[in-house]
Amino acid sequence: MKGFGEFQSPLVAAQAFNGRSMVGRLQRVLVCPPLAAGWNLPSVADRWQELGFFHPPDFATAQAQHDELCRQLESAGAEVFQLPAAFDLSLDAVYTHDPSLASDYGLIALHPGKPNRVPEAQRHVEFCRGIGVPVLGQIKAPGKTEAGDMVWLDSNTLLIGQGYRTNTAGIAQMRALLQPHGVKVMSAPLPYGPGPSACLHLMSLMSLLDEQTVLVDLPWLAVETVELLQSRGYRLVEIEYSERHTLACNVLALGEKRLLALEENRTTNKKLRRAGFEIKTFPGSELCVNGGGGPTCLTRPLLRAT
Repeated sequence: MKGFGEFQSPLVAAQAFNGRSMVGRLQRVLVCPPLAAGWNLPSVADRWQELGFFHPPDFATAQAQHDELCRQLESAGAEVFQLPAAFDLSLDAVYTHDPSLASDYGLIALHPGKPNRVPEAQRHVEFCRGIGVPVLGQIKAPGKTEAGDMVWLDSNTLLIGQGYRTNTAGIAQMRALLQPHGVKVMSAPLPYGPGPSACLHLMSLMSLLDEQTVLVDLPWLAVETVELLQSRGYRLVEIEYSERHTLACNVLALGEKRLLALEENRTTNKKLRRAGFEIKTFPGSELCVNGGGGPTCLTRPLLRAT
């Protein structure tokens, strides 16, 4: 694993970054360990209830689970970078997927709908510039955007969920940034679900597994989203619904029919194996389930094979 200090003279490489696939072989990824997010600091950890965690965080357990996540990523062939600690990070910073989006044209700094997460976008920008990833643009208020609502359906189509964390103004800004590069931005309505205080993203309800298969929480997806997936010929694999609250739908594609999932979701994982996928797992009781973010949430992919 690599940190910021190892890159003294970064050079922009043609294949250092991209962002047009959710399922290509994962090559470079950014994570933020609990230590960097301050899970060991009482002043940070004491905000657990305010931030929607189920119970006070257990730092040692969460860090051990994150270490296992990183081992799995590295064993899959990914280069893993760690975001450094910063004074303005909160417990949520471990869920590195949300504050930024990688594109073929550089990083997009987002504007999270959860106010405590807004500073994370700048931390992503600073780090990624240091490893040779330029910045395409930044979403600004009144726009709200979180990458958990963003799914690349193909290299030229980005589907964005519209809900409490991503609004119409944010989607409009994303469209303005990407349309000049030939990317079509589509919006998908999200359900009310458990309400505005909960974290319900589009990717809470669907995870692309390969170019033809998507894991879905079907009853919670909007009809028009299901019809869009069907019109594109996707095979839909439904989660085990008794595992919804242990984030069964949150699965990270590693590429080449390999997936990273939570070991707690045994029945869903069996379904995925029957569907032809190789499943790697790690424990997420403290790191994931407590704060509502699974394997995809914990990772900001920066480069995938395409």
